[in-house]
Amino acid sequence: MTTTRFAPSPTGHIHVGNLRTALFNYLIARKAGGTFILRIDDTDAERSKEEYVDGIKRDLEWLGLHWDKTERQSARLDRYHAAADELRAMGRFYEAFETPTELDLKRKKLLNMGKPPVYDRAALSLSDAEKDALRAERGNGVWRFKLDQQRIDWTDGILGPISIDAASVSDPVLIRGDGQILYTLASVVDDMDMGVTNIVRGSDHVTNTATQIQIIEALGGTAPGFAHHSLLTGPQGESLSKRLGVLSIRDLREAGVEPEALLSLMARLGSSQPVELRLSLEEIAEGFELSQFGAAPTKFDEQDLYPLTARKLHQLPLAEVTEELTAIGVPAEKQEAFWNVARENIVTRKEIAGWWELFRDGAEPLIADEDRAFIAEAMALLPEGPYTTETWGEWTKAVKEATGRKGKGLFMPLRKALTGLERGPEMSDVLPLLEKIPAKALAK
Repeated sequence: MTTTRFAPSPTGHIHVGNLRTALFNYLIARKAGGTFILRIDDTDAERSKEEYVDGIKRDLEWLGLHWDKTERQSARLDRYHAAADELRAMGRFYEAFETPTELDLKRKKLLNMGKPPVYDRAALSLSDAEKDALRAERGNGVWRFKLDQQRIDWTDGILGPISIDAASVSDPVLIRGDGQILYTLASVVDDMDMGVTNIVRGSDHVTNTATQIQIIEALGGTAPGFAHHSLLTGPQGESLSKRLGVLSIRDLREAGVEPEALLSLMARLGSSQPVELRLSLEEIAEGFELSQFGAAPTKFDEQDLYPLTARKLHQLPLAEVTEELTAIGVPAEKQEAFWNVARENIVTRKEIAGWWELFRDGAEPLIADEDRAFIAEAMALLPEGPYTTETWGEWTKAVKEATGRKGKGLFMPLRKALTGLERGPEMSDVLPLLEKIPAKALAK
């Protein structure tokens, strides 16, 4: 069975980059009728917070990315230590004691010699007495996985054939000096134990994947199928790293972005397929093909979400907003007419209340000095309500006959006087919704 996972660390709110990973893994599982696991990677006890776990779940639920099971790494520490013992027993795990400063000096020396900055495995030559002395002086060391220095090959689901020379990669640290199990080991053990068959993640993980394949094989497992999607950049190709804090799913939701808009964009961005609004995850899954995605950095502009959001709202039936309209005070008998007008003139739901306030309370008239006499005469001709969709045509006809104005010179000043806006919905639809018309006072 196809099994995928989304494995966020609860050290902050998930952002658009995280969402891309979550969505791809979700869609692979759903298309195959498989299992999608939400795995909370919370081995970093100091930085992990329960509020972020709740936030991650809330964001995924808002998007409709429902998981089949939840796992937490903090509940599996014994399993990771058991795997570490296996690696020690087979001579693939060793303790190293270099300080960050010492490692930095080694890296700089190798770079100055034109060599790759790979850890020199000096710790392997330490005697037991030397290790004891270093522990007494510096505390426990880090534990590194000893790579087989041969080529690591796999066929990536997006990047195609990959081959990495393990001799060009430092032996990865899997356990820190303070005992914290790091992602590289915990992730491997989880993926093996949970039967994960497919992993999609960012292209910045390619080297991690190479080392993890060797760890999986050392522990007797079979590597899953890997795919590495491109990284997102800003609209001008700039790094998004400094802006991801304002591109969290939570912030986009609060800004009024609709979940379908976000999912539709993320499911196609960076692929050869055009971005099209889809109103269900089933539709999105149907058109999703991992092979359509490329390796080049992918430009993301949050402004692209708003036309998609508006398009979704334009199609939204009254039944799906009745509760919202009732909450802002739109009378039941006016809700259908109001929604038919409002939905064509909003970009996000946040703008709905503003339209109702305009119709309920009346707009501040926008009247040019040269139009004041004309507006006063026109308002004297406006009958008392209630109005129908025919009223606008009947009234403007009477105003035209009385004043001789026509075309834009007739209609634009009237629109501005009634709505305070230069453009907007059809006035024949607006007039029946106006509960107050402050401009009528000019007729007196």
